[in-house]
Amino acid sequence: MEDRHPIGDMVETVMEKLKGMVDVNTIVGAAITTVDGITIIPVCKVNFALGTGGGDFSKKPDNDNNFAFGNASGVTITPVSFLVVKDGNIRLLNISTPASGTLDRLVELLPEVVDKLSDMIGKRKEESDFEEE
Repeated sequence: MEDRHPIGDMVETVMEKLKGMVDVNTIVGAAITTVDGITIIPVCKVNFALGTGGGDFSKKPDNDNNFAFGNASGVTITPVSFLVVKDGNIRLLNISTPASGTLDRLVELLPEVVDKLSDMIGKRKEESDFEEE
């Protein structure tokens, strides 16, 4: 069996605790349904940081009792948007700061453009079906 240093065990424990705090339910929250059938799903951005360090202070290599360990960790959860589902249509409502770049803005507008295109295609299909009758 491999000799393990206590610092490795402590780092693993800290990582497991952070992993338990940051799961998919933290990023995409539970759906909330209103009385009129609208479903709202919160979406969050999660940042976490971990810094660890340690060292041996023993002059004898076989003495594991003289070591120091330090740990600093933090988690930030920021709500960024809500997915709104109503009558089969999905909209993304951003509550974060506006997009700063052109590409970010395009990605932000994509769901709205897809909804409008779907509506236009649906109306044209209805018009062509009506003309055929």
